[in-house]
Amino acid sequence: MAASVAPGVVSAALMITQAWLLARGIVGVFETHQLGPVTWVIPALVTVFALRGLVSWVNETLAHRAAAEVKSTLRRDILAARLANPTRTDVPTSTLIQVVNRGLEDLDGYFSKYLPQLGLALVVPLIIGTAILVTDWPSAIIVAFTLPLIPVFMALIGWTTQKAVARRFSVADRLAHHFADLIEGLPTLQAFGRARAQRKGVIITEDANRRETMRTLYVSFLSSFALEFLATLSVAVVAVTIGFRVVYGHVTFFDALFVLVLAPEAFLPVRQVGAHFHDSADGVAAADAAFEIIDHSAPAMTGTAAAPASADIVVDAVSFQHRGAERPAVDAVSLTVHPGEVVALAGPSGSGKTTLLSLVMGFASPTRGQILLGAQPLADTDPDSWHALTAWVPQTPGMVNGTVADNVRLGLPTATDDQVAEALAAASVDFPPDKRVEDLGEGLSSGERRRVAMARAWLRITHGAARWLVLDEPTAGLDADAEAQVLATVRATGAGALVVSHRPAVLAVADRVVELETTRNGVPA
Repeated sequence: MAASVAPGVVSAALMITQAWLLARGIVGVFETHQLGPVTWVIPALVTVFALRGLVSWVNETLAHRAAAEVKSTLRRDILAARLANPTRTDVPTSTLIQVVNRGLEDLDGYFSKYLPQLGLALVVPLIIGTAILVTDWPSAIIVAFTLPLIPVFMALIGWTTQKAVARRFSVADRLAHHFADLIEGLPTLQAFGRARAQRKGVIITEDANRRETMRTLYVSFLSSFALEFLATLSVAVVAVTIGFRVVYGHVTFFDALFVLVLAPEAFLPVRQVGAHFHDSADGVAAADAAFEIIDHSAPAMTGTAAAPASADIVVDAVSFQHRGAERPAVDAVSLTVHPGEVVALAGPSGSGKTTLLSLVMGFASPTRGQILLGAQPLADTDPDSWHALTAWVPQTPGMVNGTVADNVRLGLPTATDDQVAEALAAASVDFPPDKRVEDLGEGLSSGERRRVAMARAWLRITHGAARWLVLDEPTAGLDADAEAQVLATVRATGAGALVVSHRPAVLAVADRVVELETTRNGVPA
């Protein structure tokens, strides 16, 4: 905005110079009926046109640089917010991708068109209006009364446009989410012969997106027509009144022509703000979505204290409620895990077992209560030092494109081939370390992924600095023999473990079992 004011002032001065030159040249030809006395006007006009082009280029360059910088900053902030709260469930991956990619790209219209034009609209009408006032005050009064009508109508139309764009963005987000879910579940749908049946749902969502897009375009075209019509009428009023005054000799031909050339230029920046508002609306909607992600993703752990290596994990009356949820996912849970002790979390689905693990890992902050490492609050602990002491195996372990050995080394990048092989054997992995793993773990079954993740965790415990195992359904999808091997591995590490499981074999080997109950409306069932 600040950078667009200076080019706006120069642009307004050049417009006044251009109008003066045009009026001087035309009046000179009419008075002398010769081109000779006004030939100097032509090179002067060419110079003014070139300078206006240069000013416009500077303005656009500054605007595009600002857009690129803001988009880059927002993308970094969104990714930082996501990493600060990786288990957040109210922002689907499809929404994140839409906002970071296509959504923020629409900010180009906001920064390269709308904001520079807004700067011009603040400066140019004031300077041109002053020039008209000095030349012919009755015309300046007409401009002063009619010019504010455009922002009033623009605001009324802008509210309608904003609502239409917000609806369209919501529908587009729903379409992206639906399509992402469909692609992710396509193998299962194909296996059960239900893939073609999903076509109707995609068509319905796509038609809704098309209708909202057409409604937005309808509002855009209608508003542009209204603004152009209002500006044209305003200039026409100036032209008619000054024409009659020229006929009756109340104003000179030069002054009248000078004002007539300047009058449309006074209205043009304000009209363009309304036209470019539609270019900015999509970007502003995406920016609002980006701020929604950023503002509600404060890191749970912001301290600098080192995590104690041999302290108890104390969960003290912890409750957690997801944003927008009607009831807490975890309600007043208390437990203590001693070093070397295996504690199992059991309970029905929806009782908050996985959420509690996320709280223990520091991925989210409790709504009430606190988690302690001995006497030290987890919130005051340096997250890197705490995560260095933990080996986490989620329900869906993360896998990268590479080999099985590459994925095991995520737990300890300095591990040797022998250590990787030892870890795979400890986790009962019966396939070679050089087996290929594609994106999202393609090439491995869900049980095989869990075994690779257990090997990774074993490597962190045995050869790294980790002292705690945090496991979410580590034996799901495993047969009895593989499950027994994994459980023996957990016990053999000697590390403290907090394990979520429904499996009787896991509960049997635990030192203690803590039952969590499903809550309804915040009251334990």
